[in-house]
Amino acid sequence: MSAPTLWSRLARAARRALELLARPVRRARGKGGFVLQPYRGYGSRDEAFLIGRVFRQPTFGSGPGGGVLSHQLIDILRGLLRRGVADAALMARFCGAEQRVTTDRDGYFRVHMRPAQPPPAERLWHRMELELLSPMEFRAEGDVFVPPPTCRYVVISDIDDTVMYTGVARKLMMLWRLFMQGAASRVAFPGMAALLRALHYGRSGAEFNPMLYVSRGPWSIYEVLDEFFNLHRIPVGPLLFLREWGLTLQSPLPRRAEDHKLKLIRNMLALYHDLPFVLIGDSGQHDPEVYAQIVHEHPGRVVAICIRNVSREPERQRAIETLAAEVLAAGSSLLLAADSMAMAEYATLHGLIAPEALAAVQGEKQVEQDEPGPTRAIERPTAGETRAAVRGELREALEQESGAGSPPNVVVEPDRTRR
Repeated sequence: MSAPTLWSRLARAARRALELLARPVRRARGKGGFVLQPYRGYGSRDEAFLIGRVFRQPTFGSGPGGGVLSHQLIDILRGLLRRGVADAALMARFCGAEQRVTTDRDGYFRVHMRPAQPPPAERLWHRMELELLSPMEFRAEGDVFVPPPTCRYVVISDIDDTVMYTGVARKLMMLWRLFMQGAASRVAFPGMAALLRALHYGRSGAEFNPMLYVSRGPWSIYEVLDEFFNLHRIPVGPLLFLREWGLTLQSPLPRRAEDHKLKLIRNMLALYHDLPFVLIGDSGQHDPEVYAQIVHEHPGRVVAICIRNVSREPERQRAIETLAAEVLAAGSSLLLAADSMAMAEYATLHGLIAPEALAAVQGEKQVEQDEPGPTRAIERPTAGETRAAVRGELREALEQESGAGSPPNVVVEPDRTRR
């Protein structure tokens, strides 16, 4: 069989992209052009949260006739022309409780309720009934993840430049990588999907720890991210931290989101108040600053932090040094990782994943032919001595070049023999 030509690959990629981009409209089409679209929610046995949107889209081309391609193109056009419905009224029902909510100016609604009876402990995902009351009436259902009694910790992971290479904000580039290169492409960092699966299942293999993902991208890319997660078999969880950019002809830039991630992580710490947290991010934007603030405010709640090193700029190095000092002061530990294998070894050392999960992470890395980098530890007999060593040694390690030209992995923690 001959290898596929460039044109056949382009045609296949175009078909997959059209199918994905048209899918939200086809699946969520409501009566009279109204759509009620819930996103995956999250909660505990005491509280439940869910975000969704009510919007209205044109109804042209919704009748029978025409081919698959024409319907997909019409659905995409319909999606581009849809607009959020402000002040729409909804009723949410969950485990015997009810709550009436109203959409904001962009059509988004947020449900936060306390169930009348706890969700069944033997299930992970639970249905929330949603009923649109005005401007018209119809129903939909959303899914809410509630951790089981077996879970041991909560994972909050950034997406951009942590789980996947930069491209979420550049949607066309992301679609090209996703559909032209396929599920085995380097859209995802090698080994990261296997690591996230290992964290979800935990050391026992049956913990089902909550996986909460964050991105600064808009809610409009929700389905694209969902497809990316499915292709790479990354454990699904609420894509919690997307936001509405609010782009208009009068305001062509995204709205500012002051302390966007910080506020949401604080909410998660309050919701899962009896569980420790694992934070995963990257050095390229604001993760070190945000995580340093969280560790400072909640000493003892964060058991481990993994930062993927994607930037060598001096100001980012200073932010990482500040984070390392805060982590040590709180008695926790930090990994500055250049590859996913170092993250997996770090997680194994701290009892977060099963040792046999290392083989799966290494297997994904080998498929990508990505060599693990060297690892350097900054560790002294006492936490104070380790903090004193951070500034000089961490900076030296950040500036060090490995043989492949990538930065080394660096572990910063107090002496483990004193624990």
